[in-house]
Amino acid sequence: MTPQYYDAEEKYKKARTAEEKMDALQVMISTIPKHKGTEKLQASLKKRLSQLKEESQQTTKQKGSYNPFHVQKQGAGQVVLAGCPNTGKSALVATMTRAKVKVADFPYTTSIPATGMMPYQDIYIQLVDTPPFTADNIPAGLISTFRNADAILVISDLNAGDCLEQIETELTLLEERDIIDASRENPVALPFLLLGLKADLPDAAANLEILQELRPDLKIMPISIYDDVAPLQEKIFTLLNVIRIYSKAPGKKADMERPFILTAGSTVLDVAYLVHRDFPQKLKSALVWGSARFAGQAVPREYVLQDKDIVELVI
Repeated sequence: MTPQYYDAEEKYKKARTAEEKMDALQVMISTIPKHKGTEKLQASLKKRLSQLKEESQQTTKQKGSYNPFHVQKQGAGQVVLAGCPNTGKSALVATMTRAKVKVADFPYTTSIPATGMMPYQDIYIQLVDTPPFTADNIPAGLISTFRNADAILVISDLNAGDCLEQIETELTLLEERDIIDASRENPVALPFLLLGLKADLPDAAANLEILQELRPDLKIMPISIYDDVAPLQEKIFTLLNVIRIYSKAPGKKADMERPFILTAGSTVLDVAYLVHRDFPQKLKSALVWGSARFAGQAVPREYVLQDKDIVELVI
């Protein structure tokens, strides 16, 4: 791949709007080497661009009208739950966020997306409960909810006799629409985590063992809402691939309560763009506490930051 392609791919991963993603995709398509080895990737990029254009046109038409499947992003990232009926999505969101979502033992309790904010250390991550789907029934508007997310939690019921069928239905739907990619090779696919809920129930352990024998390629995290959810919180934060950066004004203490959220691999210059639109042009260097070799080390604007770094911009 060319340097221009990798630069556009990075911009796509950092993009927050459909327009920014389309711009990056167009550059990726125009700069990708054209040969047999990239044919599948070329087709995937073109398909994703076409889907974004179609969704953008629909959004323009719907402006001024209420769209229940569009969820405004909040917090450090938006993680959407996807799954078949009665797999436990609502119960998980209620447990992780304390949000008042409808939880019941019968399917299709959730008819439109419902949100809650999951605390993780000093930030909040938005979890979105969604209506269930089957191979034959996908609620209108649900696919756009998935595509708008920063990451996906694919949910199955480990205690159910058809848990493998659930997983295959879920992965097939999401992969056919280029939302996720189990091979992890598609740069425009969303990161995802496969969760097996109800791990505390009688048949769950045996079902998990069978799943691991039949599909050793699937990495399933067993979870119960009655267990400690801290490991899952950590997994979700890692899935987002973001870092927290704390700002510090000259001569003052660092603001440790409101971190900037950036994509992993971001630089001092990326922080400057978030602080003030005039800073990138004026920025000379920065002082960094955390990943630097010593506290308050002067670093160039291209310095790659790490999670929980403290940055003082020098202009």
